[in-house]
Amino acid sequence: MKRPNPSRKLRFLHTVFAMERDLIVGGQAVMEGVMMRTPSAYAIACRKSDGSIVHTAERLPKWSDKHKWLAWPVLRGGATLIQSMILGVKALNFSTRIYEEDLKAQEEPLTEKALKLEPALIEGTTDEGFTKAPVKVIMPEGSKAEKPGQSIGAAASIVFALAFNVLLFIAAPLLLTNLAFIWLGWADGPVLSESAGWWVTIKAYVWEIKPHSWVAFNLADGLVRMFFFIVMIFTMSYLKDIRRVFEYHGAEHKTVFTWEKGLELTPVNATVQKRQHPRCGTSFLMVVMLVAIVLFSVIKFDAMWMNLLVRIALMPLVAGLSYEVIRYAAKKESGAIFKFMTLPGLWLQNITTQEPDDSQLEVAIEALNESLKLEPA
Repeated sequence: MKRPNPSRKLRFLHTVFAMERDLIVGGQAVMEGVMMRTPSAYAIACRKSDGSIVHTAERLPKWSDKHKWLAWPVLRGGATLIQSMILGVKALNFSTRIYEEDLKAQEEPLTEKALKLEPALIEGTTDEGFTKAPVKVIMPEGSKAEKPGQSIGAAASIVFALAFNVLLFIAAPLLLTNLAFIWLGWADGPVLSESAGWWVTIKAYVWEIKPHSWVAFNLADGLVRMFFFIVMIFTMSYLKDIRRVFEYHGAEHKTVFTWEKGLELTPVNATVQKRQHPRCGTSFLMVVMLVAIVLFSVIKFDAMWMNLLVRIALMPLVAGLSYEVIRYAAKKESGAIFKFMTLPGLWLQNITTQEPDDSQLEVAIEALNESLKLEPA
């Protein structure tokens, strides 16, 4: 019986899926690797220090098959975002494990060499033939079982990360914008008595928002939010490890472009492709901030806590609308306004993506190929 040829299947799938206009192939850069997602599966590939590539792949559950309403516009954006976050955590965990195992494998030969003791003279004798026996010290290995507090620690980390992002990108811009508008005279300040203490004064300045123009206030609030995001990305780009991730990010984009153009998935074809992709997560976050400016401009509360609560509660709606903008902007027939909304994200990708080498492109291509193997023929 003739065995199927995987490369032939990949070429067949590439020909079939490249003809589908609505096919969405995307991915994510991880530590020394790339995660690629196709309609029905995902795969993660990572490069080890010895040059080999390790990968894992798995089929994806189709939530919209079980719940039809998850395929509706706007709502599908929220479902896709949640699934992408789950896959992102899996990809990061896999790449971290491979990276740590690789480091451990590199350290073990050095440890064995250090522990290999040369014969030494017994103290108090000059006879070179009378030596101590070589001794090899074996340190006890730590238990690999999961500690009870690890799950709690992971959950606490996620909660802390969410709280930090809410504080940095929602609460802080809102507070700073309100204080700036009061100082500039563009908003009504609180009326305080001369005997008001410092706590009463602080509470009065942050408790209410009364700008003369709510549209101008939300525009300034959005610009402050964007400024924080750009500064954070720009600062991170100077870290060596993060720059390596940005290079794999570039490899992921070039591979996606190669696939979308119907070209053979090779480093040669991928090298000449652009790094900036309109459907990138960076562009998505920038569009989220633009959509938030427009949406929040029609929602007004005087109480600071109400504005904070509404901004947090409406984030799924903002994300869903932004997903539709990104999805449509990636199409050739999309209008100029959609192209314009993705321009800030494309510009920012000059930082979040860096030029990859052939070895990094090979990893991205490996991830996409492994994901394609799980696609139904």
